Amino acid sequence: QVQLVESGGGLVQPGGSLRLSCAASGRSISCIVMSWYRQAPGKQRELVATITSGDTTNYTDSVKGRFTISRDKADNTVYLQMSSLKPEDTAVYYCRFLCWGPSDNWGQGTQVTVSS
Repeated sequence: QVQLVESGGGLVQPGGSLRLSCAASGRSISCIVMSWYRQAPGKQRELVATITSGDTTNYTDSVKGRFTISRDKADNTVYLQMSSLKPEDTAVYYCRFLCWGPSDNWGQGTQVTVSS
């Protein structure tokens, strides 16, 4: 089993930036797809960005050009760099790792609030 711990959320003004981190721990971590999701109040959880073990990335249209997903293989950490933040980006952000086993692992979530 893989444990995921997110950090980096907070309150930011519109146009600002934040970087979220998702650190994985566990035995023999070997994951295939690492993703960030978000869930705003009253809305369904949506996929924001993914990165594969081959470093292929994908983004939902609303964040393209503003968010960047990346990973540090040595530290088993995935990042989400968020820039030009908008109030509609306000949500709880979750990381998800799909790993060999198979196992489907979620973090606890971190709140991002974009407000002036």
